[in-house]
Amino acid sequence: MKEKIIIVGAGLCGTLLAIRMAQRGFDVKVYERRSDMRKGMEDAGRSINLALSSRGLKALDMAGIKEAILEECIPMRGRMIHPLGVDSFFSAYSGRKEDYINSVSRPGLNIALLDEADRFENIEVVFDAKVTAVDLKEASITYQTTNGTQQDQGSVVIGTDGAGSVVRRSMMAQTTRLLFNYSQDFLRHGYKELSILPGKDTPWKIEKEALHIWPRGNFMIIALPNLDGSFTLTMFHPFDSEIGFNALDTKEKVKAFFEAYYPTLLPYIPHYQEEYFENPVGTLGTIKCYPWQAYGKTLIMGDASHAIVPFYGQGMNSSLEDVRIFDETMEELGYDWEKVFTAFQDKRRHNANAIADLAIDNFYEMRDHVDDLNFKRKRMIEMQLEQEYPDYYSKYSLVTFKPELSYEEAMNLGRRQDKLLLELCSRDDFDSIPLNEYKKRLSALSV
Repeated sequence: MKEKIIIVGAGLCGTLLAIRMAQRGFDVKVYERRSDMRKGMEDAGRSINLALSSRGLKALDMAGIKEAILEECIPMRGRMIHPLGVDSFFSAYSGRKEDYINSVSRPGLNIALLDEADRFENIEVVFDAKVTAVDLKEASITYQTTNGTQQDQGSVVIGTDGAGSVVRRSMMAQTTRLLFNYSQDFLRHGYKELSILPGKDTPWKIEKEALHIWPRGNFMIIALPNLDGSFTLTMFHPFDSEIGFNALDTKEKVKAFFEAYYPTLLPYIPHYQEEYFENPVGTLGTIKCYPWQAYGKTLIMGDASHAIVPFYGQGMNSSLEDVRIFDETMEELGYDWEKVFTAFQDKRRHNANAIADLAIDNFYEMRDHVDDLNFKRKRMIEMQLEQEYPDYYSKYSLVTFKPELSYEEAMNLGRRQDKLLLELCSRDDFDSIPLNEYKKRLSALSV
């Protein structure tokens, strides 16, 4: 008799996990509180596209679906920076042409994964099923549907049910017994989504293969391209202050604000007033916790165990990478679940914390420093180094394009590189320092 795996949450992480477990021969049952998104969208005003990079692609490749997903992506080869009052400029992500990230539709990717899951007879996805409780020791769940309250039991329960995870809350309810540590840290900023609609003659009204940033010190707007020619704009903005979300509560105030801070963007968003007042404000927070497993019967992964802010473009990628690392752990240890769960959480915990910290760092970098002179110098040198020396990777490239390197290793090496480069780029004799001198000093650093 096959073991039965219960997965709570049919988002990106949960559906990929279901596919991989089915490929390994398990019977998989997935419970999702929302309706089947293929029958109607519920996520207006939420992030509808994401940055898919090497770590996520490697996980998709493990399940044999990378190439199909790439057909639905738009490459983004760098950042197009739009400072206030001066000309825009392009900053490539890497000096290597093959290194770029991909804009992908969140619902489109989720639908592709659900369609792939439908191909397996040993996967059943139950939609409109709200899990309300988890028996951690018995690997059983209680859930509600239109037919009332029901229960199910498996060999194990794996929670991939996002930042508000009911599986994690069930573990938190046994804090003393499990010695469960939990922290949640919100930024004093929220986000609101706007859009650039496709044009008639030229679908993409601004540069297609770029992630656009309008940095404004304490706030910013970013834009990612969609296949239909539109762009999803995300307004990252403080709640407080005279121009915070809480204060921008009339059309007159919003109009004055955009005219002052985003004058070059306004021609592309004539409908911004309607979207500003129709779309909700979301919160941005980091969740860290430990342990991720209980009694060798219950496990959490993805956002359920390590939700992060979106500023490194690694939230989805780290969750998909969880599935790959979990699969590699099973390959190494077999199906002794207590050993597998414990080894997996110990491998991933510090790496999850590392990318969470890097995402916060990148928020301040994108918001405050992308048009700073020394930062521009550093990016210029990093591009030259990557073009001249294929074995050199900047911190961003280490995180984004080197999935064989853990997040923690990438962070530690990348921070040392950044410190050294910024010191050199701030020197008065910057223009006279030869490129090989940078490479020589950087080569002395180690992971």
